[in-house]
Amino acid sequence: MKSTRKSKAQKWSREIKTASTFPPPGTFTKPGEEVARIMARKEVSPRGLGSAIRMVQMFINRSGKNLSAQRRSELEKAKRILQSKLREESQRAS
Repeated sequence: MKSTRKSKAQKWSREIKTASTFPPPGTFTKPGEEVARIMARKEVSPRGLGSAIRMVQMFINRSGKNLSAQRRSELEKAKRILQSKLREESQRAS
């Protein structure tokens, strides 16, 4: 017989409490171009564009089902902009 008690699923991302960088409040509610511009700044992502991309992706992952399709689309757009900037930088360095 199955137990009727439901266990609350805990997500691994819930435990992340990094103090390394914090984007300004409200960053992820802005249009994709502006999110990309803010996240690309050295003060927000001191380790570079790769770090900025990971932060945007982490926000998307942590938001999960609570993120609207329109907001997800804007954040994915910001991620694509950052990825193209990263490609441009790596091509210039080669």
